Amino acid sequence: MNPDYDAIVVGAGPAGATAAALLAQAGWRIALIEKTPFPRRKVCGEFISATTWPLLRQLGVADSLLEIAGPVVRRVGLYSGDVMTSAALSPNALEQDGGRALGREHLDTLLLQRAAGLGADIRQPWTLSEIAANCGGYDCTIVDKGRAQTRHMRARLVIAAHGSWESGAMPSQSLRCAPRRDDLFGFKAHFVHCALPTDLMPLIAFPGGYGGMVHTDGGRVSLSCCIRRDQLALARQRLPRASAGPAVLAHVADSCKGVSSALHAATPQGEWLSAGPLRTGIRSFGNDGIFTIGNAAAEAHPIVAEGISMAIQSAYLLCERLVSRLDAHRHGAFSRDLLDSIRAEYAAAWHRNFSRRLHVAARSPTCS
Repeated sequence: MNPDYDAIVVGAGPAGATAAALLAQAGWRIALIEKTPFPRRKVCGEFISATTWPLLRQLGVADSLLEIAGPVVRRVGLYSGDVMTSAALSPNALEQDGGRALGREHLDTLLLQRAAGLGADIRQPWTLSEIAANCGGYDCTIVDKGRAQTRHMRARLVIAAHGSWESGAMPSQSLRCAPRRDDLFGFKAHFVHCALPTDLMPLIAFPGGYGGMVHTDGGRVSLSCCIRRDQLALARQRLPRASAGPAVLAHVADSCKGVSSALHAATPQGEWLSAGPLRTGIRSFGNDGIFTIGNAAAEAHPIVAEGISMAIQSAYLLCERLVSRLDAHRHGAFSRDLLDSIRAEYAAAWHRNFSRRLHVAARSPTCS
């Protein structure tokens, strides 16, 4: 096999763009495939934890992101019914840059630009349409439907960073499951002139779901939440003329004094976004020469408020092992035993860092 690339990364969200940048920085030949034009908004809580900023600083993007990110979160809280309470974060959580929020339209774009600046070949908006193992690597076909173009690419490895919402050509992209009444759907909107304290990030608990609020970039407050399918249907019945987003907001505000108070004089900015259903839990770390990161590997309940951080950190965990173990073999074939050994190391590191968060979140009464 004479590959065009050492690795092809599928998906340019925080996980994929970070992986592409790290491997390109290490001298790897990288292609990054993303089907959606940037900048783009996403259903996301937007919070980047304090533990992730040092990694972004190593990647060379922290300063640019901090210039536009929201204020440091110094308190967490709970808004549920009439309850409005908060507590200060521990000093350890405020070390260095502290946790801040930033819209995905900014974060994803800057990470992608960094990957391109380090030498990654960016193919956007292109979609992976076919993938096949061949001679110790992978033959990939990508399409640009807008311009009716097709390209064929070869790589030794493929890194799946496609998220979890849709099916596709990758073996790690599952077919949609049958609907369930307890499926969770995500909603997200921005507001201005909000009365939420600037240093506070409250958890919002309401009948049939949960969410959060945080000050993000541009003086905006981001409200994101998950609601069960059956409760979503009831919320829409109560406001039959409203679209899903405003109906969910009315349901949340009616049952949550903190949200109602914070948004009393606020103005929505932009459209509501929605996505789902969420399929939380650990999926797979890949097979053979395909590795998964971000939500392609596992999806946590958003209650942990660390989806972005887990995505970026999972890319670091994988890439540091790929570079340290495979650099000496990049001009030859990778044995299956070697790839399986790397995957086992990566999976073990992933579990050490993240599995407890997934299990604790899944057992939370708010998630049931």
